[in-house]
Amino acid sequence: MASGDEHMTVAEIDALLYLPGHTRARLEQALRIPALSPGWRGSFQALLDEAPGGGNAGLAASSPPPAWPGFRRLAVTAITHESDSAISIRLEDPSGAPLPAPQPGQYLTVRVRPDAVQRAALRNDSLSGAPAAGAYRITVKREAHGAVSGYLHTRLAVGDQLDVAAPRGTFLLGASGAPVLLISAGIGATPLLAMLHALADARSGREIWWLHGARNGREQPFADEARALLAQLPRAHLRVCLSQPGPDDVKGRTFDVAGRLTASALAALPLPADSEAYICEPAPFMDDMSAGCAALGLDAAHIHTEPFGPAAPQTPGIAGGVDYDPDPVEPPTPGSGFICCSRPRDDVVLDL
Repeated sequence: MASGDEHMTVAEIDALLYLPGHTRARLEQALRIPALSPGWRGSFQALLDEAPGGGNAGLAASSPPPAWPGFRRLAVTAITHESDSAISIRLEDPSGAPLPAPQPGQYLTVRVRPDAVQRAALRNDSLSGAPAAGAYRITVKREAHGAVSGYLHTRLAVGDQLDVAAPRGTFLLGASGAPVLLISAGIGATPLLAMLHALADARSGREIWWLHGARNGREQPFADEARALLAQLPRAHLRVCLSQPGPDDVKGRTFDVAGRLTASALAALPLPADSEAYICEPAPFMDDMSAGCAALGLDAAHIHTEPFGPAAPQTPGIAGGVDYDPDPVEPPTPGSGFICCSRPRDDVVLDL
């Protein structure tokens, strides 16, 4: 067994978040621990930033309470094509009442039954619209073998209704006055666009960088929408990288750099070292961008990531198939399972 920097035990870390009496010195000590996860870093940073007597902001940052339990029926009022592989779906209360405002960066869980004989399936999709709109907009990428995404792309119609759980997630836009780096590739722009909407609605004076990479313009969602929002912000910057520009892509007008968005590309920009960075896309991209932000001098607690796409199984975890009854609102991560509502299909090995 090894002892890491700062020498804080798991019990001490746990008590620092969940029990009263945390001191600023102990919170700063915890944030110096290299192995601390981004979620815990965000919680402790929120505690440092909170006003006295305002409750435990660290817990609020970790898990905002959902606006309603379970699922409710929402009406599909618009379906829009965003790119060759992505559509946006607008959801509203069938009664016309405004929906509770989500926090920018959160996602929705939708439940559908693609076939009458199949069990209901769940899918999480990030909210991409303005949080104060009174309606929700999710953006869904068509996956090659995705039953839910296939249903939403080919069979869902305006006027249909979907079972939807309340907005959830801890990938949230911070409220400090620090500069903001919104870094994404492809469909990973989805939750960052909701953040950009919130900043534009507030007419934020923060320095904001929209840094996006895509294969070409046909696979670049929200291009015009993002430019229009950035034009409303006095200190906004835009940098779009296309790895394989198409015939309709014009350098200097629809994109800035022919090539991938990489850590070295970040190093060439005058990005503020006191920024809050929000990074979204598959793990290799996030790892590269996180390393690039760290090399610029950003504090690890100010680098926030949200994975898109499937993740590789991890251990400790679960080996073997299980069925759920009832279905969980949020599916477990690959390599893990919910013991409370699962039933093994055959022999299952648990690593606890």
